[in-house]
Amino acid sequence: MFDRPSTFPDFSDCAGTTPELDIDWKATISKGGHGRGFSTIMPSFADELTSEQIDAVIKYMRTLCRSDRYPRGELNLPRPLVTEKAFPESEAIQTVAVGTERPRDINSEFSYEGRLSARNQIEIAVPYASLISESGTRVGGIGDVAVGLKRVLFASHHSIVSGFAEIGLPTGNSDRGLGSGTTTFSFHAMAGRILPGESFVQAQIGTDQPRHTDLAPRTLFWRVNAGKSFRAEGSLGRMWSPMFEVVSDRDFVEGAAANIDVVPQFQVTLSRRQHVRANVGLQIPATNREGRSTQLVFYLLWDWFDGSLFEGWR
Repeated sequence: MFDRPSTFPDFSDCAGTTPELDIDWKATISKGGHGRGFSTIMPSFADELTSEQIDAVIKYMRTLCRSDRYPRGELNLPRPLVTEKAFPESEAIQTVAVGTERPRDINSEFSYEGRLSARNQIEIAVPYASLISESGTRVGGIGDVAVGLKRVLFASHHSIVSGFAEIGLPTGNSDRGLGSGTTTFSFHAMAGRILPGESFVQAQIGTDQPRHTDLAPRTLFWRVNAGKSFRAEGSLGRMWSPMFEVVSDRDFVEGAAANIDVVPQFQVTLSRRQHVRANVGLQIPATNREGRSTQLVFYLLWDWFDGSLFEGWR
């Protein structure tokens, strides 16, 4: 005998329902609460409803949100290693990049992303590096902390476009190679598109504009990512998403050449609720290889909107 829950989901609450994917609702209805790591008080309806009937139930439930300001959860595409997503998230991400050649520099960043409203998101990024100095000793510390605001400019059933503005504060020790030594303003545009067969493409273009160009150069960068997701258990289980990125940046200084890297990678959901994910890949220089080594890059992502880090594993 189950205790009656104190509250029931409010499916008219757009902020609470639109970030969730139809496939997640289908897994919960088909397999019960256990299907996505929720309470087993929710029974399985696999024997009572056909797949088509469950789809019809979900289609009706989606009509209970009356606002069209919220992008649908399916536009929250798998996060690449480098390219910024257009969807406004509520996530925490720890990223680490390690050089594959000695001496190995280690660059890491913790990012907090919090959705403020239907189309706005705040982001705080705290970088940390462990570098080999010119004298051969290892130095480490916090880099330039950045604070940004993302806003969705357009969202349809299959596409999303957003703008992003960020300010990088000179909190790192530039003498030790841990920061730029100047405040930097960054402006980005990001887009995502759902393609047939669980495929997708994402793109980003932007510029960094330091306050003092004698300390750090102005730069232009662009990034493109393509991938495809595969799901186990009849599309209701664990998800794997191989992706391939091409990333480039160029300094606005005379004689500068564009750095172009390719980044093959593989993301996988770790928790049953799919709110904890990992991604690992290689960032491989394709141009200007002298002084630029291949890096092993990986991240651990926690979508805290879907529950605590320790919930939803079984």
